[in-house]
Amino acid sequence: MINFFEKMMFEPRWYHYILILVLMPLSIVYGLLMFFRRLLIKKRSFNIPIVSIGNLIVGGSGKTPFVIALASRYEDVTVISRGYGRKSRGLVEVSRNGVLLCSVKQSGDEAMLMALSLSNASVIVSEDRKKAIALAKERGSTLILLDDGFNRMEIEKFEIILEPEKIKNYLPFPSGAFREFWFMNKYANIVAKENIEFTREVSFENLTERMVLLTAISNPQRLDKYLPEKNIVKKVYLEDHAYFDEEFIEKLFIENRATSILCTSKDMVKMKNFKFNISEMKLKLCINNSIFEKVDKYIMGKHIFN
Repeated sequence: MINFFEKMMFEPRWYHYILILVLMPLSIVYGLLMFFRRLLIKKRSFNIPIVSIGNLIVGGSGKTPFVIALASRYEDVTVISRGYGRKSRGLVEVSRNGVLLCSVKQSGDEAMLMALSLSNASVIVSEDRKKAIALAKERGSTLILLDDGFNRMEIEKFEIILEPEKIKNYLPFPSGAFREFWFMNKYANIVAKENIEFTREVSFENLTERMVLLTAISNPQRLDKYLPEKNIVKKVYLEDHAYFDEEFIEKLFIENRATSILCTSKDMVKMKNFKFNISEMKLKLCINNSIFEKVDKYIMGKHIFN
Protein backbone atom coordinates (compact mmCIF):
# COMPACT_ATOMS: atom_id res chain seq x y z
CA MET A 1 0.00 0.00 0.00
CA ILE A 2 2.88 2.40 0.85
CA ASN A 3 4.47 1.61 -2.51
CA PHE A 4 1.17 2.35 -4.31
CA PHE A 5 0.91 5.86 -2.83
CA GLU A 6 4.61 6.62 -3.37
CA LYS A 7 4.26 5.63 -7.02
CA MET A 8 1.16 7.83 -7.30
CA MET A 9 2.98 10.81 -5.83
CA PHE A 10 6.28 10.51 -7.69
CA GLU A 11 5.74 8.44 -10.85
CA PRO A 12 1.98 8.02 -11.44
CA ARG A 13 0.73 5.38 -13.86
CA TRP A 14 -2.58 5.56 -15.70
CA TYR A 15 -4.44 3.66 -12.94
CA HIS A 16 -3.35 6.20 -10.31
CA TYR A 17 -5.22 9.06 -11.96
CA ILE A 18 -8.64 7.91 -10.74
CA LEU A 19 -7.55 8.43 -7.13
CA ILE A 20 -5.63 11.58 -8.06
CA LEU A 21 -8.82 13.14 -9.48
CA VAL A 22 -10.87 12.07 -6.45
CA LEU A 23 -8.36 13.66 -4.06
CA MET A 24 -7.76 16.79 -6.14
CA PRO A 25 -10.30 19.01 -4.28
CA LEU A 26 -8.49 18.25 -1.03
CA SER A 27 -5.17 19.04 -2.69
CA ILE A 28 -6.42 22.44 -3.85
CA VAL A 29 -7.79 23.28 -0.40
CA TYR A 30 -4.53 22.17 1.23
CA GLY A 31 -2.46 24.18 -1.25
CA LEU A 32 -4.54 27.30 -0.64
CA LEU A 33 -4.21 26.94 3.13
CA MET A 34 -0.43 26.76 2.82
CA PHE A 35 -0.43 29.69 0.39
CA PHE A 36 -2.33 31.99 2.79
CA ARG A 37 -0.29 30.74 5.74
CA ARG A 38 2.89 31.81 3.94
CA LEU A 39 1.40 35.23 3.16
CA LEU A 40 0.01 35.95 6.63
CA ILE A 41 2.60 34.63 9.08
CA LYS A 42 4.96 37.30 10.38
CA LYS A 43 8.66 36.41 10.30
CA ARG A 44 10.84 36.76 13.38
CA SER A 45 14.52 37.70 13.24
CA PHE A 46 16.93 35.89 15.59
CA ASN A 47 19.94 38.16 14.92
CA ILE A 48 22.06 35.28 13.65
CA PRO A 49 22.57 33.95 10.11
CA ILE A 50 20.07 31.14 9.46
CA VAL A 51 20.22 29.11 6.25
CA SER A 52 17.36 26.74 5.49
CA ILE A 53 17.81 23.72 3.23
CA GLY A 54 14.42 22.39 2.20
CA ASN A 55 12.24 21.20 -0.62
CA LEU A 56 8.67 21.40 -1.79
CA ILE A 57 8.07 17.67 -2.06
CA VAL A 58 7.44 15.00 0.55
CA GLY A 59 10.43 12.72 1.01
CA GLY A 60 14.03 12.78 -0.08
CA SER A 61 15.65 15.18 -2.49
CA GLY A 62 19.21 15.21 -1.12
CA LYS A 63 18.70 17.54 1.84
CA THR A 64 20.84 15.57 4.31
CA PRO A 65 24.00 15.34 2.13
CA PHE A 66 23.45 18.97 1.10
CA VAL A 67 23.37 20.05 4.76
CA ILE A 68 26.51 18.00 5.44
CA ALA A 69 28.34 19.56 2.48
CA LEU A 70 27.34 23.07 3.53
CA ALA A 71 27.97 22.67 7.27
CA SER A 72 31.45 21.24 6.70
CA ARG A 73 32.57 24.61 5.28
CA TYR A 74 32.03 26.61 8.48
CA GLU A 75 33.06 26.82 12.12
CA ASP A 76 30.70 27.23 15.09
CA VAL A 77 27.74 25.93 13.07
CA THR A 78 24.69 24.19 14.50
CA VAL A 79 22.36 22.04 12.41
CA ILE A 80 18.77 22.01 13.61
CA SER A 81 16.36 19.32 12.48
CA ARG A 82 12.96 18.10 13.54
CA GLY A 83 14.36 14.60 13.94
CA TYR A 84 11.99 12.61 11.77
CA GLY A 85 11.39 9.02 12.91
CA ARG A 86 12.96 9.47 16.36
CA LYS A 87 11.58 7.77 19.47
CA SER A 88 11.99 10.88 21.63
CA ARG A 89 10.10 14.12 22.08
CA GLY A 90 11.13 17.70 22.74
CA LEU A 91 14.60 19.16 22.33
CA VAL A 92 17.52 16.72 22.18
CA GLU A 93 21.17 17.61 21.66
CA VAL A 94 22.48 14.98 19.27
CA SER A 95 26.07 16.24 19.22
CA ARG A 96 28.06 19.19 20.51
CA ASN A 97 31.14 20.18 18.54
CA GLY A 98 31.30 16.68 17.05
CA VAL A 99 30.81 14.77 20.32
CA LEU A 100 27.79 12.44 20.27
CA LEU A 101 25.34 12.94 23.13
CA CYS A 102 22.50 10.51 22.38
CA SER A 103 21.45 7.34 20.54
CA VAL A 104 20.01 7.06 17.03
CA LYS A 105 16.56 6.30 18.44
CA GLN A 106 16.64 9.59 20.34
CA SER A 107 17.91 11.57 17.35
CA GLY A 108 16.40 9.90 14.29
CA ASP A 109 18.42 8.50 11.39
CA GLU A 110 19.05 11.71 9.40
CA ALA A 111 20.17 13.74 12.42
CA MET A 112 22.50 10.94 13.52
CA LEU A 113 24.03 10.70 10.04
CA MET A 114 24.69 14.45 10.10
CA ALA A 115 26.19 14.26 13.59
CA LEU A 116 28.51 11.41 12.60
CA SER A 117 29.54 13.19 9.40
CA LEU A 118 30.28 16.59 10.96
CA SER A 119 33.17 16.45 13.42
CA ASN A 120 33.24 20.23 14.05
CA ALA A 121 29.51 20.97 14.14
CA SER A 122 26.67 20.58 16.62
CA VAL A 123 23.32 18.93 15.85
CA ILE A 124 20.04 19.55 17.68
CA VAL A 125 16.62 17.99 17.07
CA SER A 126 13.47 19.75 18.19
CA GLU A 127 9.88 20.19 17.08
CA ASP A 128 10.22 23.78 18.32
CA ARG A 129 12.90 25.25 16.05
CA LYS A 130 12.84 28.61 17.88
CA LYS A 131 13.80 26.92 21.15
CA ALA A 132 16.64 25.08 19.38
CA ILE A 133 17.92 28.31 17.81
CA ALA A 134 17.99 29.97 21.23
CA LEU A 135 20.04 27.07 22.66
CA ALA A 136 22.45 27.14 19.70
CA LYS A 137 23.08 30.85 20.25
CA GLU A 138 23.61 30.20 23.96
CA ARG A 139 26.21 27.53 23.08
CA GLY A 140 28.13 30.06 20.97
CA SER A 141 27.06 29.16 17.43
CA THR A 142 27.53 31.84 14.80
CA LEU A 143 25.57 30.08 12.04
CA ILE A 144 22.38 27.98 12.03
CA LEU A 145 21.48 25.49 9.31
CA LEU A 146 17.82 24.48 9.33
CA ASP A 147 17.29 21.02 7.90
CA ASP A 148 13.96 20.89 6.04
CA GLY A 149 13.09 24.42 7.10
CA PHE A 150 11.18 25.89 4.14
CA ASN A 151 7.82 25.41 5.85
CA ARG A 152 9.04 27.15 9.02
CA MET A 153 7.60 30.40 7.72
CA GLU A 154 7.78 32.20 11.07
CA ILE A 155 11.60 32.25 11.00
CA GLU A 156 13.53 34.87 9.02
CA LYS A 157 16.17 32.99 7.04
CA PHE A 158 18.01 32.45 3.77
CA GLU A 159 16.03 29.85 1.79
CA ILE A 160 17.53 27.10 -0.37
CA ILE A 161 15.14 24.70 -2.10
CA LEU A 162 16.37 21.49 -3.71
CA GLU A 163 14.49 20.42 -6.81
CA PRO A 164 14.79 16.80 -7.99
CA GLU A 165 15.69 15.99 -11.57
CA LYS A 166 12.37 14.49 -12.65
CA ILE A 167 9.00 15.52 -11.25
CA LYS A 168 5.98 13.89 -12.88
CA ASN A 169 3.23 14.91 -10.47
CA TYR A 170 3.06 18.62 -9.58
CA LEU A 171 -0.04 18.43 -7.39
CA PRO A 172 -0.05 19.20 -3.66
CA PHE A 173 -0.67 16.51 -1.07
CA PRO A 174 -2.69 14.23 -0.99
CA SER A 175 -2.99 13.95 -4.80
CA GLY A 176 0.74 14.53 -5.22
CA ALA A 177 4.01 14.83 -3.38
CA PHE A 178 4.11 18.64 -3.09
CA ARG A 179 3.77 20.26 0.33
CA GLU A 180 2.64 23.50 -1.29
CA PHE A 181 1.81 24.66 -4.81
CA TRP A 182 4.91 24.09 -6.96
CA PHE A 183 5.19 27.80 -7.83
CA MET A 184 5.84 28.67 -4.18
CA ASN A 185 9.51 28.11 -4.95
CA LYS A 186 9.53 31.82 -5.87
CA TYR A 187 9.86 32.51 -2.13
CA ALA A 188 13.27 30.82 -2.05
CA ASN A 189 16.56 32.69 -2.40
CA ILE A 190 18.05 29.75 -4.30
CA VAL A 191 16.28 26.98 -6.22
CA ALA A 192 18.99 24.35 -6.71
CA LYS A 193 18.06 21.97 -9.51
CA GLU A 194 19.49 18.49 -9.62
CA ASN A 195 22.05 17.91 -12.39
CA ILE A 196 22.33 21.68 -12.89
CA GLU A 197 23.26 23.25 -9.53
CA PHE A 198 24.09 19.94 -7.86
CA THR A 199 24.79 16.35 -8.86
CA ARG A 200 24.85 13.09 -6.95
CA GLU A 201 27.90 10.86 -6.60
CA VAL A 202 27.26 7.35 -5.32
CA SER A 203 29.97 5.02 -4.04
CA PHE A 204 29.85 1.61 -2.41
CA GLU A 205 31.73 0.11 0.51
CA ASN A 206 32.16 -3.65 1.02
CA LEU A 207 30.34 -4.89 -2.10
CA THR A 208 29.73 -8.66 -2.09
CA GLU A 209 28.39 -11.23 -4.57
CA ARG A 210 24.86 -11.75 -3.21
CA MET A 211 23.35 -8.67 -1.57
CA VAL A 212 19.87 -7.98 -0.26
CA LEU A 213 18.97 -4.31 -0.64
CA LEU A 214 17.26 -3.25 2.59
CA THR A 215 16.26 0.39 2.94
CA ALA A 216 13.82 2.63 4.80
CA ILE A 217 13.79 5.78 2.69
CA SER A 218 11.06 7.62 0.80
CA ASN A 219 10.60 6.66 -2.86
CA PRO A 220 13.26 3.90 -2.73
CA GLN A 221 13.04 3.19 -6.48
CA ARG A 222 15.21 6.27 -7.01
CA LEU A 223 18.15 4.10 -5.94
CA ASP A 224 17.73 1.72 -8.88
CA LYS A 225 19.83 3.62 -11.39
CA TYR A 226 22.85 3.47 -9.07
CA LEU A 227 22.63 -0.19 -8.03
CA PRO A 228 24.99 -2.97 -9.14
CA GLU A 229 21.96 -5.03 -10.22
CA LYS A 230 23.92 -8.23 -10.92
CA ASN A 231 24.82 -8.41 -7.22
CA ILE A 232 21.28 -7.75 -5.91
CA VAL A 233 19.28 -10.90 -5.14
CA LYS A 234 16.32 -9.17 -3.45
CA LYS A 235 15.00 -5.69 -2.70
CA VAL A 236 13.19 -4.98 0.57
CA TYR A 237 11.59 -1.58 1.14
CA LEU A 238 10.36 -0.47 4.55
CA GLU A 239 8.48 2.69 5.53
CA ASP A 240 10.56 5.89 5.57
CA HIS A 241 12.62 6.18 8.81
CA ALA A 242 11.63 2.66 9.97
CA TYR A 243 13.98 0.84 12.34
CA PHE A 244 15.37 -2.62 11.59
CA ASP A 245 14.78 -5.91 13.36
CA GLU A 246 17.78 -8.25 13.66
CA GLU A 247 15.67 -11.41 13.45
CA PHE A 248 14.07 -10.15 10.23
CA ILE A 249 17.51 -9.43 8.74
CA GLU A 250 18.78 -12.87 9.73
CA LYS A 251 15.80 -14.39 7.94
CA LEU A 252 16.65 -12.38 4.80
CA PHE A 253 20.21 -13.74 4.90
CA ILE A 254 19.06 -17.34 5.17
CA GLU A 255 16.21 -17.19 2.63
CA ASN A 256 18.31 -15.45 -0.02
CA ARG A 257 21.70 -17.03 0.75
CA ALA A 258 22.93 -13.45 1.02
CA THR A 259 26.54 -12.51 1.60
CA SER A 260 25.64 -9.01 2.87
CA ILE A 261 22.87 -6.47 3.39
CA LEU A 262 23.15 -3.41 1.15
CA CYS A 263 21.78 -0.19 2.65
CA THR A 264 22.16 3.57 2.42
CA SER A 265 24.23 5.59 4.90
CA LYS A 266 20.98 6.80 6.45
CA ASP A 267 19.98 3.16 7.09
CA MET A 268 23.49 2.23 8.20
CA VAL A 269 23.37 4.42 11.33
CA LYS A 270 20.51 2.23 12.61
CA MET A 271 22.58 -0.98 12.16
CA LYS A 272 25.81 0.09 13.85
CA ASN A 273 25.77 -2.71 16.45
CA PHE A 274 24.31 -5.44 14.24
CA LYS A 275 26.37 -8.62 13.79
CA PHE A 276 25.64 -8.96 10.08
CA ASN A 277 27.87 -8.20 7.10
CA ILE A 278 26.77 -4.78 5.82
CA SER A 279 27.46 -3.14 2.46
CA GLU A 280 26.99 0.62 2.40
CA MET A 281 25.72 2.84 -0.39
CA LYS A 282 27.15 6.32 0.15
CA LEU A 283 25.74 9.50 -1.39
CA LYS A 284 27.75 12.67 -1.86
CA LEU A 285 26.63 15.87 -3.57
CA CYS A 286 28.79 17.95 -5.87
CA ILE A 287 27.41 21.47 -5.46
CA ASN A 288 27.92 24.37 -7.84
CA ASN A 289 30.31 26.89 -6.29
CA SER A 290 27.90 29.76 -7.09
CA ILE A 291 25.59 28.46 -4.36
CA PHE A 292 28.37 28.59 -1.78
CA GLU A 293 29.21 32.12 -2.90
CA LYS A 294 25.63 33.30 -2.41
CA VAL A 295 25.43 31.70 1.03
CA ASP A 296 28.78 33.25 2.03
CA LYS A 297 27.56 36.66 0.89
CA TYR A 298 24.39 36.32 2.99
CA ILE A 299 26.32 35.19 6.08
CA MET A 300 28.86 38.00 5.76
CA GLY A 301 26.13 40.61 5.36
CA LYS A 302 24.19 39.27 8.32
CA HIS A 303 27.25 39.43 10.59
CA ILE A 304 28.06 42.99 9.45
CA PHE A 305 24.58 44.31 10.16
CA ASN A 306 24.14 42.41 13.42
